[in-house]
Amino acid sequence: MKFKYALVAPLLIVLSAALSGAGLPQVVKRSRTFEFIYDTQITNLPPDARTARVWIPLASSDRNQSVTIEKITAGVPVRVTRDPRTGDRILYAEIHNPRARSVDFTIKYRVTRREYSKGDYTSLMRYNADPVQVPVTLVRFTEPDRLIPTGGIIRRIAQTTTRDKSGEISKAYALYNYVFHNMRYDKSGKGWGRGDALFACNAKRGNCTDFHSLFIALMRSEGIPARFVIGFPLPEDSSEGRIPGYHCWAEFYVRKLGWVPVDISEAWLNPARHDFYFGSLDPDRVRISKGRDLTLSPKQAGPPVNYFVYPYAEVDGKPFNSFKKQFSFHDLTPAHIAAAASHRPAR
Repeated sequence: MKFKYALVAPLLIVLSAALSGAGLPQVVKRSRTFEFIYDTQITNLPPDARTARVWIPLASSDRNQSVTIEKITAGVPVRVTRDPRTGDRILYAEIHNPRARSVDFTIKYRVTRREYSKGDYTSLMRYNADPVQVPVTLVRFTEPDRLIPTGGIIRRIAQTTTRDKSGEISKAYALYNYVFHNMRYDKSGKGWGRGDALFACNAKRGNCTDFHSLFIALMRSEGIPARFVIGFPLPEDSSEGRIPGYHCWAEFYVRKLGWVPVDISEAWLNPARHDFYFGSLDPDRVRISKGRDLTLSPKQAGPPVNYFVYPYAEVDGKPFNSFKKQFSFHDLTPAHIAAAASHRPAR
């Protein structure tokens, strides 16, 4: 879920590349630097609880965002762990014989998020390869997850949609358009929001998790690696405020190019950017984690976590879902950043 689009002056503008040739304009890509606060509270801990365990996802830096954890405030001792499969960081707390009925956790970040693009459909077609070749390390991204099957009706739709296509890019674009034209962004009723590809396939509605789970299922059924990415959106037309919930997108893998992003639900909400969101992402977001059916670190007693953007907890070995959550942000101007840097001790 994201916010309405408006043309506004970006917070920080960077010149990321120049087109070759004299007199040609430079390609301008936006970046955005902001403070992001992740505030959560586990509540209603049973008075007879022996052990409460809490896992909270932590944003990490990658080639598209620079993340600094400015401060972690917690009512109990915490430590940082890392998911061995995805590399994502986790804040972990283990509370023995909890005396309080609730425990607060607040994480304050400074983030610079960059718009990035692997190219539009036409330029991406230079990398179109057939047959698809999958590196051994990425085979797991062609396999099903609990809510992302690759057989049955999913495979039939994928085969029908791509029957006159060959290569990763050609098939990906056809499946992107299938989801774009057959789904609608609709959070009414029940069933949406779990990232259930079969629900999305049959109901033809849902939120970003449903859009992208269907796309991932279709791609994997064609043997093309695809993965789920989740984080939080920032409104393009505001410089501060509350963030009501998460936003997710997908990536597919192309040999000699790497992971290519798509954001089909945003394209659906803003059809004028249909072409942009095949291969590109705006900077109005922060990535928190990757993957589905996650085994946390240390390992949870319960089943794999469907996706990881909100806290997960267990009390005496059983999943526990009594949380309050609040997310907020405010943009940082160059003056804010310079002032913060001047107050940091020299190394």
